[in-house]
Amino acid sequence: MCSIVTKIQKPITVKGDQSKEKLGLVHVMTGHGKGKTTSSLGLALRAIGTGYKVYMIQFLKSGSTGELYAAKHLPNFTIKQFGVDALREMQKSQSNLSEFAKKDLTGHFVFQPDIEEKEAAIKGFQHAKNIIESQEYDLVILDEINCIIDKGFVSVNEIIDLINNNNKTEIYMTGRDAPKELLEHVDYFSEIKVHKHPWQKGINARKGIEY
Repeated sequence: MCSIVTKIQKPITVKGDQSKEKLGLVHVMTGHGKGKTTSSLGLALRAIGTGYKVYMIQFLKSGSTGELYAAKHLPNFTIKQFGVDALREMQKSQSNLSEFAKKDLTGHFVFQPDIEEKEAAIKGFQHAKNIIESQEYDLVILDEINCIIDKGFVSVNEIIDLINNNNKTEIYMTGRDAPKELLEHVDYFSEIKVHKHPWQKGINARKGIEY
């Protein structure tokens, strides 16, 4: 395991690879700390700035989140939600950020029972396979897919098959409780630990920060 140098005494040249042919690695970001989806959006921004096409599938999520509306203002960035409420509402779209601010007045979001989310999650996974197999996108983010594995909606073996059949698409998987069985099949496996969170002080999720 290489170490990251933080105290530098003399110049260090790090050789980068600008070839898209080196895409196709798999990232897993898990843990109970804040920042899993946020980190995937950071990578999406970097990839878009490089000219890559990015597709994000959000499992178990429905409703108004800042990234849905920011994506409308970015090139080559598609986000599709596969929470059950999102499918029920046919993902009602809003044309710009100002409409988002006017219409999203509830200040809350709902986590539906697992039994209600199962069918939507399975549909989302099939969609994810189709998107990856199409090779149309350079980066595909599977947001909260670790959670649908943990809930038993999709098996670990199905995920491993998806990874093994992948070609040149970079895949980023987020969500708590990623199974350790994935470790030997992926290229990045990171865990975010929580030491402190505003929720512990009764501070609600804040629009634009947590969602």
